[in-house]
Amino acid sequence: MSQFVGQTRLAYSRTWHTVNLSNDSRPLGRLATAIAIALMGKHKPIYDPSTDCGDYVVAVGCHDLKVTGKKLVQKKYYSHTTRPGSLKSITMERMMGKWGGGEVLRRAVRGMLPKNRLRDDRMARLKCFEGQAHPYKQNIVRLGGSSVAQLPEVKAAFAQETVQAQ
Repeated sequence: MSQFVGQTRLAYSRTWHTVNLSNDSRPLGRLATAIAIALMGKHKPIYDPSTDCGDYVVAVGCHDLKVTGKKLVQKKYYSHTTRPGSLKSITMERMMGKWGGGEVLRRAVRGMLPKNRLRDDRMARLKCFEGQAHPYKQNIVRLGGSSVAQLPEVKAAFAQETVQAQ
C-alpha cells in the first residue's frame, strides 16, 4: 500500500474560516486557542508539526473582543528596544483604543503558536478587521458550520473519481 494515501492536493488545500467576534461569546483566550489550532492545521488528519498545512482565518468585529475579570484595565503589554531605560508598557484598554482589538487578538494568537520558523507564515494567514466588512468574502467556503464536502463542485469531483476508479 502506498504511504502517500490522503496526502493529495485536496488534503493540503487551505480553506478560509470566518470568526465573528460580535456574535461569539467566548473570551479572548479561548478564541485565540481555536484560531491557533486552525492556523496550525491541527484539525486536519494530515497534520505534521514540521509542515505548514493550516488554514486562513478571518476575524471580523474585533472591536467587540471580550475579556474576563479586570484584564481590560490590569493586563499590560511590554516592549523593549534593548537600550537602557527603554521598557514601555501599555494596558489592554489603551492598546484597544490606539490600535484596535485586532492587535490584541493578534498578540494572543501569536503567543499560542509554536515559536519556530513557521510562526510568521501562520500569522500572515490571520486577517483581523474591526468592522464586519472585509475583502475576503469570495474566499470563505465554510459558513455556519457547513463543510467543504457539501459543495456541489466537490461532490461532482468525488463522483468523477469514483467512476474513473471503477
